[in-house]
Amino acid sequence: MLDKQLLGDFMANISSKDEDAARGPYRYLALHLRFEVDMVAYSMCDFGGGEYEKKELKAYRETHFPLLIERLKNSKPISPAELRKLGRCPMTPEEAAVVLASFGFKRGTYIYLAGSQIYGGNSRMHPFTSLYPNLVTKETLLTPSELAPFRNFSSQLAALDFIVCATSDVFAMTDSGSQLSSLVSGYRTYYGGGHAPTLRPNKGRLAAILSENSTIAWKSFEDRVRKMIEEGQRVHVRGRGRSIYRQPRSPECMCKSQ
Repeated sequence: MLDKQLLGDFMANISSKDEDAARGPYRYLALHLRFEVDMVAYSMCDFGGGEYEKKELKAYRETHFPLLIERLKNSKPISPAELRKLGRCPMTPEEAAVVLASFGFKRGTYIYLAGSQIYGGNSRMHPFTSLYPNLVTKETLLTPSELAPFRNFSSQLAALDFIVCATSDVFAMTDSGSQLSSLVSGYRTYYGGGHAPTLRPNKGRLAAILSENSTIAWKSFEDRVRKMIEEGQRVHVRGRGRSIYRQPRSPECMCKSQ
């Protein structure tokens, strides 16, 4: 009942016929793009912004992450290139756009962008919006008066994103470790009935594929990205220490009758 009250008729597991009638002529993809300044700065990665970007992110770390700075003083530094190879760097908007394109999403795809402000603003988002111009957020969908009651409550703003992402035709994420992505993907796995696809890139494998961008053919790139995504959609038994929100069908977190 709670799910019905929260999500109305836009449940992920309703029949395709009812879904078409409920949604109207437009389908959409929801994307949780984790590229906020705190995540970018904390990652210690290089995003091609030159010395200005390095100084800006260094200053942000010193102000907001003093414990990280102390830890770095007593540890062996890891180069940005190695961090990227290990899959520890946030996906950029440009990389997210290329992944979606390789999976067959066309220019006319309607995309809802969940999350906070993207580091770098419009200039950083330009490669993405050039490829996918039909991009909306809760700030552009709602009027200022509609958004006002939620404005000072981050958890309520996140709840708006959750509703839109959970009920989307396709949900894509750039960081599977985030709380929102875990909750949404878990919900869609549990209630979707196999009809609520979630695209979950493996950043380590993606980094290896992107490292060949000067030599790899587009068809080969498409095939490798699709294989990576398809393997990420499989439901596995939850490993030790893994999120129960992301993998809710695991036997160890299901209620059992006596």
